Amino acid sequence: MAVHLHVDAEQPIVIRLEGTLTPADPLRLCRELSERLAHRRPGGAGPEVICDASGLVYAGLAAVDAVARLRLAVRREGGVLRLRGAGPELRELLKLVGLGQGPG
Repeated sequence: MAVHLHVDAEQPIVIRLEGTLTPADPLRLCRELSERLAHRRPGGAGPEVICDASGLVYAGLAAVDAVARLRLAVRREGGVLRLRGAGPELRELLKLVGLGQGPG
């Protein structure tokens, strides 16, 4: 699994998920995101994070876990997670666990 995090002070943080996630990946992703969020300017608006899932080969429970954990981590910082490029399988799984509606 390859994950790319892009951070720019004026742009949203983009997390690109590619390949197949393993059960260990969601925690690692959240740690990496938290490290990057720690470098934001204090007092600024909550972060906008885009999770681009268009590169996922398999949308399994690890992918659902990753989206849920990332969403929670971003909300804790007062921001919003936007899911982009999710295939029908991932969208259906997210809907089944109650995470498939609305932004963030």
